[in-house]
Amino acid sequence: MPLKSYGVLSGRVVNTRREGSTDTPHYQIEVVDDDAVHYRVAVNVRSQQMPSELLYHVADDFRHPITDALPEPGSGWTVLPSKPGGASLDFIRGNLFDPKTLRLLPPDLAGPDNDLADLFDHYVQRAQQDPNAHLYVFGERWGPENNVPDKIFGFRPGNGVHDIHMNQGNSAQFRRDNGVWQDGGLLIRFGGESRWVAMFLAFQSQSWHTDDRTGHALDGEPDRSAREIVRIVGALVNPVGPAPETETVTLINASPAPVDLTGWQLVDRAKTASPIPSQTLAPGVTLKVELTNGMKLGNNGGAITLLDAKGIKIHGVSYTADQSHDEGWTVVF
Repeated sequence: MPLKSYGVLSGRVVNTRREGSTDTPHYQIEVVDDDAVHYRVAVNVRSQQMPSELLYHVADDFRHPITDALPEPGSGWTVLPSKPGGASLDFIRGNLFDPKTLRLLPPDLAGPDNDLADLFDHYVQRAQQDPNAHLYVFGERWGPENNVPDKIFGFRPGNGVHDIHMNQGNSAQFRRDNGVWQDGGLLIRFGGESRWVAMFLAFQSQSWHTDDRTGHALDGEPDRSAREIVRIVGALVNPVGPAPETETVTLINASPAPVDLTGWQLVDRAKTASPIPSQTLAPGVTLKVELTNGMKLGNNGGAITLLDAKGIKIHGVSYTADQSHDEGWTVVF
């Protein structure tokens, strides 16, 4: 079953604590919202399943339409529906980052800048020192635990957010947490710079191709490091002229062999699919696909995903409102 209470917390960072010597170490963050409610954010830095080191991705200048859907800074806890089109995260379907960019780090080692806790210190402590910075935390809520002090920071009542990592494709006892559009993550808005930093975590044991309903791993999935044989390289999001305009997506066969596109589809963030005309795409050749079947590329940002005939994700991209603002220009990925 999916997470019981999925959502996003927004507030100011007021304290941090590293846990490197426990069986299940976390990077602990104390957050306060605009109503002076305290929360503890417990971020995993080591997996209970082998291999234990976590995968991470950091974007120093994160640009994605998800930032326009977030609640106000400092607004505290907001419940999110686990479905596309809003602020919910999905590492696979939301095209938040390229899975091939994920890297490994140990949880906590002696020395500077060589472990996951050091990575969090670099960004989270900077947010603590910046009065204009706000943290957004995606995950599962616990509490409030009436008359119980928080076990790390001591505030009352105990209250917080955990499961701040990928929450699908799990195996063994963690399979019960699987779901779609309920992944965790940390976003920091540095208001003085009008810039976002994003941090995403995943376990090495998790699958990168999951069922669209349950989030359970599917058999025969491609490895996250597999090459995309066909890639999305451009999209005409805002064509010249009044609506309804003809929007297009441009593909390229990056492989050295021809690819049969029969049964392939393009899908938008709302899961509306546009079929790709049946044909064989020669090596190195591009194809401009006119979108049909109600698939729309919104001018306020969106995501485009390429699926093969088995429904397996081959490639995915996202674009922001700024990228699609100018009429007639193709967004290049």
